[in-house]
Amino acid sequence: MHSPVRAWTKALAAAVTAATLSTSLLAGSAHAAPPSPIGSIGDDGAWTVEPVGGGHRVTLRLNTPLPVRDAVPELAADGRSLGPAEESPDGMTLTVVTPDPSVAAASSVEVAWNGEVPEATATAADRAAGRAAPSPAKPHGKLVPAPVDPAAPGPYAVTHDEYDLGDTAITLEGLGGRPAEIRAKVYLPEGARGRRPLVVFLHGRHSACYNPTAWTTSNTQWPCPAGQRPIASHQGYDGPADVLASQGYVVVSVSANGVNAADNPYSEDRGALARGEVVMRHLDLLADADRGVGEAKLASLFKGRLDMGDIGLMGHSRGGEGVVKAALMNAGRAKPYGIRAVLPLAPTDFARATLPGTPMAVILPYCDGDVSNQQGQHFYDDSRYAVDADPAFRSSLMVMGADHNFFNTEWTPGVAHAPASDDWTNRNDPVCAGAAPSRLTAAEQYAVGTAYIAGFFRLVQGGERGLLPLFDGSGGTTPSAGRAVVHTVAQAPAGGRLDVASFTSPSPSTRVSGAATAVVCAGMLDRSPQSGLPSCATALTTSQAPSWTPATYAGNVASTPVLRFSWSDPTGAVTVPLDRPEQNVSRYDALTFRAARDEKATGDVDLAVEVVDKKGASQTVRVSEVSDALTSFPGTASPLPKTWLRTVRVPLSTLTGVKPQQISEIRISGASQKGAVYLADLAFTRMDAGEARTGGLPQVSVEGVTVDEGDGPGTATMRVRLSERSKAPVTVQIQTIATGAAPVVASAAQEVVIPARSLEASFQVPVAGDTAVASAPQSYQVVASVPVNATIGGGFTRLVVTDDDGS
Repeated sequence: MHSPVRAWTKALAAAVTAATLSTSLLAGSAHAAPPSPIGSIGDDGAWTVEPVGGGHRVTLRLNTPLPVRDAVPELAADGRSLGPAEESPDGMTLTVVTPDPSVAAASSVEVAWNGEVPEATATAADRAAGRAAPSPAKPHGKLVPAPVDPAAPGPYAVTHDEYDLGDTAITLEGLGGRPAEIRAKVYLPEGARGRRPLVVFLHGRHSACYNPTAWTTSNTQWPCPAGQRPIASHQGYDGPADVLASQGYVVVSVSANGVNAADNPYSEDRGALARGEVVMRHLDLLADADRGVGEAKLASLFKGRLDMGDIGLMGHSRGGEGVVKAALMNAGRAKPYGIRAVLPLAPTDFARATLPGTPMAVILPYCDGDVSNQQGQHFYDDSRYAVDADPAFRSSLMVMGADHNFFNTEWTPGVAHAPASDDWTNRNDPVCAGAAPSRLTAAEQYAVGTAYIAGFFRLVQGGERGLLPLFDGSGGTTPSAGRAVVHTVAQAPAGGRLDVASFTSPSPSTRVSGAATAVVCAGMLDRSPQSGLPSCATALTTSQAPSWTPATYAGNVASTPVLRFSWSDPTGAVTVPLDRPEQNVSRYDALTFRAARDEKATGDVDLAVEVVDKKGASQTVRVSEVSDALTSFPGTASPLPKTWLRTVRVPLSTLTGVKPQQISEIRISGASQKGAVYLADLAFTRMDAGEARTGGLPQVSVEGVTVDEGDGPGTATMRVRLSERSKAPVTVQIQTIATGAAPVVASAAQEVVIPARSLEASFQVPVAGDTAVASAPQSYQVVASVPVNATIGGGFTRLVVTDDDGS
């Protein structure tokens, strides 16, 4: 029996050295400002600020092409981000129109990512580099290896193959009809009988092409220009693919270079729809091939070999958002395929679509230098309570010491066939720099990715329950992950969970006593006033707060409500009663919740969790005895340290002083003299991987409209529609995005409710008309996100406002 994964890992460890390549940052000196901030565009590197109706247009002409990243580029004036920038097709110009009058006096304009200017962040980290960085936080207590090694090779030898229908085999609606390739690497279990479960991998946004002679890359033309070759990003996941194939799965890793070369300037959503289309086109081809029809090459590989009712999807970076979109597109079909598991790996989540009803694991690398705000945490947070009776479990994992790129060998310097880099570019950072002791080597990170990617699909599709401790928040470990520290939170299926208090909204039954306050907060930066909730994370940057970072296309939509509990002496407590029908919790395994220390808390912070039965007996457990959730993550300068809510798990078997059939209340109080924490998701749980049932939900879409501007304040009436009636009311968040010169709408969010058994609802967008003559209609994005009791169908549309004042 061969072991391709272990052999490859050994080779990788020998090949990858500490002297890795790094992506060059756009240094401040490269952005030479013109004598006045208001003027015409100068030479490469110059910036301009021009007055336009409703504000100012800020333009930056770059010296060199923008680094190809999965994060969305932004512009910052005087170090403060102005928001996402429009990128020119050649990648050399960035533009933002802002109503902020202060930019007229700006002394600098620079590229920002995830709300921060890289140079400023690096400088702050350089200043802090002399200070000792905290040691990586480790899960509390005795760590027990899972009974199954997820990376262990199975009984089947593995055959590698490929299919290639050409660079322009398909055209994609999500790219405005532009072409893309159909190309994939295939991993087959030799001798496996019958139809096998299928797993599809989708890589993320990387340069599409490279010049093997000049050793340069490009990403503005597809097919590749003369003298250049496609970068084979889809070939970078041999480790987990070989493990799965050896265990009897068919794995197909698909290429999406055509999307990468066109998504920023030519798509409404930075390529999510286009990537979903790519996945669905491959599934259609594979379904035909399984029946022995369609392309001859595919039929020869797959005839009679695929179970199209048992499919898993893994997407890396923008590919993570792409596979979520594919699962939603599939659910909207009259005859969907059986997508049973979805794994977004270091994903983007620009529009906050939910994915209830499908087992999901989100993997977040702590040292992500690309998607540094770990915005993919929204997939977990937004899906938790999206529907009642959700049959699926979901998990989110923070991998300490891992960067964004090294899960893919074709994105790893030293082993990639094309230029590649370490996306964490600050070499002086004491936590995440390549030479830092807490940073994983490329080989170590690849081994972690192999273990957890393979393990998730083996757990959900293969039913290997011995792998559940790696994903359920109980702290399970595996030797194949080496020294890596992986923190895990999880939500059990609804059938295995009694929600005591979600803490997502104020509750009259929750009592606060003693020297304490408890307030539900949501989001950050006061971006969501319509929610009526104060902001969380008031002393963090957007890169330090994964649960609350504003989304690119839902920047004003409230995110992840939690309870902020603070106390000034140990008498402070929050008490949550259990209703009489719910007091028998003997069928559950543990009391669980998520917690994090408030970013402004100092010193030791600890909580006491008291479980009380109706006879008055009680038992108290300190959080510090069972969890590391209230210890700080390491880091000295943004984007570190992160505030990320971790698992507190109290096994019921340890609560011998109370009767589990008669639990009357849970009391959480200060166990340190003072402190402040965030709390979420208090529940009794019995964890299981559950099952997929996304297709039973209606899909909600927002419809575009064209209206006249008018001569003063007015409104545009728009509609959201359901694909079918719902027995329960459907709520959806609507974001309007004001862009371009003289916007007549505002960037704002509102909640829209579609009543039970209705198919549609209307909402109004304020339009500020005037009597000035405009040159052309103005078009604004309107985006639907975070639905409850439904999933997203058509989430992007346009509100077009025409000028009615004549010429």
